[in-house]
Amino acid sequence: MSITVVGSVALDTVETPAGRNEEGLGGAATYFSLAAVHYAPVNLVGVVGDDFPQEYVDLFERQGINLEGLERAPGRTFRWTGRYHDDVNQRDTLETQLNVFEDFHPKLPGAARKAKYLFLGNIHPSLQLEVLEQVEPTFIALDTMNLWIDIAQEELKQVMARLDAIIINDSEVKQLTGRSNVVKGAREITALGPRIVVVKKGEHGCLLCMEDGFFAAPAFPLDEVLDPTGAGDTFAGGFIGYLAQKDSVDKTTLRQAVIHGSVVASFACEDFGPGPLVTLTRKRIAERYARFKTLVKF
Repeated sequence: MSITVVGSVALDTVETPAGRNEEGLGGAATYFSLAAVHYAPVNLVGVVGDDFPQEYVDLFERQGINLEGLERAPGRTFRWTGRYHDDVNQRDTLETQLNVFEDFHPKLPGAARKAKYLFLGNIHPSLQLEVLEQVEPTFIALDTMNLWIDIAQEELKQVMARLDAIIINDSEVKQLTGRSNVVKGAREITALGPRIVVVKKGEHGCLLCMEDGFFAAPAFPLDEVLDPTGAGDTFAGGFIGYLAQKDSVDKTTLRQAVIHGSVVASFACEDFGPGPLVTLTRKRIAERYARFKTLVKF
């Protein structure tokens, strides 16, 4: 089953203790798409400027991602600059230039409208509502951030009332619900609409909250993390991608999807930018998935 993702395509400048990547390919929709396409067909909906390198367009197309919904607007592409600390779980955003993304209003072409699975990337809730008026998917998932919880919470809750799943980090759970306990907070979020809540906890893995209970999984242990940029969006791509591949959201499939999300995200952290996702193969995913099963078996 196909997937539509609506979100940012960007040029990122990233500095970590391991080095620096200047204006590399980035954006939430980029990482999501390059992860999810290993499982199912992907329609990418976003906007870039007239300065967006053709080599990146060619890369998307070689990976089999449908770009009918990728607009090219006059002006500069969305840019983000960040610096990670020695502890790469901490970072500082040095600069954000919205550029053409500031006036973006998603327009979904035919294939994107018809996709059975929809992922609403980290964009303003008002834009997420615009997308929902254009589609009738079977399964809707969403990512958000602290800014939208802070300045657009009522619109966000309107979107959440129409969701099947939300992928959110632990600090955002606390901010949204006022609960210091993530388990209680996740349960409260299900009352707002989504029956599935995936709580990302960085290097500590994630927590899956479903109607009939919880499932917890660690992150895959890596000897070295070169660049964690986009790991959360990559996780979402692996998670939703696996659900679309199986065309199922039963309890067992959801648990397996969490592991696939964690596995694919671990590859993304092994080099700068989304390059590791481009060279990734299903065989390597399956091998690391098997290692993950051994890791948590007791």
